[in-house]
Amino acid sequence: MKKIHYWFLSICLILSTTSCEDYLERFPLEGPADQSYFANASELELAVNGCYKGMNFHPSDGMPTQLLLDVCTDINWDRNNSAMQQIGKGSHDSNNGFVRSVWNESYKIIGRCNFILDNMNKLDGKMDATLYARYQAEARFIRAYQYGYLIELFGGVPLVTKTLGLADAQVPKGTKDECATFIMNELDEAAKALPTSYDARNTGRATRQAALATKARTALYNEKWDVAATAAKAVMDLNINKLHPNFGELFSYKGQNSSEIMFSLQYLKGTLTHSTPQNFLSRNAQGASNKVPGQMLVDSYECTDGLSIDKSPLYNPKDPFKNRDPRLDFTVAVPGSNYFNFKFETHKDSVKTINYATGARVDNQDAIHAFATYTGYCWRKYTDLTDKDDRSNSELNIILIRYAEVLLIYAEAKIEANQIDQSVYDAINAVRQRVNMPAIKTGKTQAELRSIIRKERKYELANEGFRLFDIRRWKIAEKLMNGNFLGRIPKGLLATAPAIDANGTPDYSNVPNKADMRVVELRIFNPNRDYLWPIPYIETVTNKVLTQNAGY
Repeated sequence: MKKIHYWFLSICLILSTTSCEDYLERFPLEGPADQSYFANASELELAVNGCYKGMNFHPSDGMPTQLLLDVCTDINWDRNNSAMQQIGKGSHDSNNGFVRSVWNESYKIIGRCNFILDNMNKLDGKMDATLYARYQAEARFIRAYQYGYLIELFGGVPLVTKTLGLADAQVPKGTKDECATFIMNELDEAAKALPTSYDARNTGRATRQAALATKARTALYNEKWDVAATAAKAVMDLNINKLHPNFGELFSYKGQNSSEIMFSLQYLKGTLTHSTPQNFLSRNAQGASNKVPGQMLVDSYECTDGLSIDKSPLYNPKDPFKNRDPRLDFTVAVPGSNYFNFKFETHKDSVKTINYATGARVDNQDAIHAFATYTGYCWRKYTDLTDKDDRSNSELNIILIRYAEVLLIYAEAKIEANQIDQSVYDAINAVRQRVNMPAIKTGKTQAELRSIIRKERKYELANEGFRLFDIRRWKIAEKLMNGNFLGRIPKGLLATAPAIDANGTPDYSNVPNKADMRVVELRIFNPNRDYLWPIPYIETVTNKVLTQNAGY
């Protein structure tokens, strides 16, 4: 499968090592040095490929940004004393390195796209018109996609749509609504010229449905319910993308050709790789377990009867991972499961694991570190045994857009618009029944369906980078991000199930042995500040008209 990406990724690598990269990235202070660019269609193609390559930037631990965002939420924790950990516990400021990296790299990509769009008219009428329009649409898509990230993280940002020089580098913020409108308009225009599929040589490029899905996401995040539902429905009506029958396989090499995947970051050994498995895997699997899920995520998953663990007769505190939504085990390595050829298990006095490949028993007397993950759990998504001998150089593609998200966007937008009909239930149930969870029955109220869709997004999309945006736009971050980030009880089990609220959040206040739970980190969230990231300090110093977000 990877061979079909070789040409595309190799060209991206060539672009990254040629002199043209310098002036494609000079943003916002300098423009291009070579006014003859673009001389031919090949140069234009190289430049567009460079924009895709920019989307793969790894600000920390060799991992793509999308997979790092959940660390700043209630479902994930970074054990390193890192800039991401500072955001998670609310101790970050405008000099935070991760924040600065995301801002800088996003504007580098935007600068590349602007350069292309400003200069490609030199080839108008000199190359194939359809290909010309497609390259233009790809640049507009990538620029809009990056702006979508920026406005959800920072609010209103400078909306720069052309290459800037020193004389015009002082750019104030646009409002978030202005930016969102620009993004959606750009995606509309891009969708007109983007194909619905590519030949093997061009696998990994933006498609029409990827543009429409990104528009639907942007509209949902900005409470434009009708726009979101319409854009999502347009993707559904194309009837090109389908849910993959095996949820867990989606995040492995076997699933990379799935029609559910609408847009993903492309990787290839010898060209571009990432170290996600190294960060996710347990110590016994020779990983670092730098990023780990917590108890609150695990307890939020329903039982197979569709009821939360505090209401289901199927839940047994002494065997808590039995009879649970299969997405729990597909997403998180839980005790008793097979994980990278080990039986992943915690015992009362020690951590004992069995290597399934050799049958050897491995003892680790450090019970506090429960599997050396600090929480007692590891992420399973994006860990594939194919990477067992080279965990720091994975070529497993990272999904940015998939069809299940489109269905959930459609359902949520219709629910929030109070336009509840059979299509809402059909969209939700398609996602649930893929993993054999019971269908949601009709007749629910808007409030009941709002609860259902919020929990579905948590179960379906955990560890894919969406949680930060969700808890912010639902205005529940101040509840979820204040207090302790909890891990599993090192020497036992919870005495009873915690209460689960409408957002799928466990409440341990009435659990008798809650004091035995591992406190991994104390978190603080200031609702007057932390619903937005700070504008990097250096940006406000160099751009005098750029105002800082409140509280920083």
